[in-house]
Amino acid sequence: MRTHKRRKSSRFRGYKTHGRGFKKKARGSGHRGGFGMAGTGKRGDAKKTMILNLYGNDYFGKDRALRRPVTTKLKVLNLDDIQLNLQSLIAQGVAKESKGSYEINLKGKKILGDGEVKDKLTITASAATASAIDKVTKAGGKILLPTKEEKEEKAEAKPEVKLEKKSDKPAKK
Repeated sequence: MRTHKRRKSSRFRGYKTHGRGFKKKARGSGHRGGFGMAGTGKRGDAKKTMILNLYGNDYFGKDRALRRPVTTKLKVLNLDDIQLNLQSLIAQGVAKESKGSYEINLKGKKILGDGEVKDKLTITASAATASAIDKVTKAGGKILLPTKEEKEEKAEAKPEVKLEKKSDKPAKK
C-alpha cells in the first residue's frame, strides 16, 4: 500500500530556493534553458537528437572520438584451459581429433602460455604469446596465426560508413 506523499508546494515555506537549488531556476519557465533550439550547442545538454538526425555528426565539427580507429579486444584463453576442456571443445564442434592430435579453431581469441600442454595441438588463433607458441611446439604441435597480409586484407574489406546531410532546400537546377 502506498502512503500519501506530501506535495512539495506545502513544504519549504520560508525557504528561499524551495529545494530547487539556485533561486533563478524556479522562476517562470523553470530550468528549461530557453525556447526552440536553445541549448543545442556542442556541449549542450538537450535537443541534440534533432540536429543529429538532420545533419549528422558533421554539424558539431571535428571530434577526436570520431577520428579514433575502432579496435576490437581479443578474448584470452590459457593453454591450461584448452587442455582441460578438450572434450567439451570437441562436443561444441570447435575442435577435431585426428591421428592422435587435435585441431582447434580459436579465431578471435588470444592464446596465453599459462599451464602445461600434454597433447599434440594444432591451434588456429588470432594472436598468441611467445611462451604459448614455445610450449605448444615443445609438445609437438603448432599455433597458426594470421599473417600481416591477411590482416591488411581484412581491414580493407570493411566498408566505410558515411552520414549524409539532409537539407530542406530544393536542389538547384
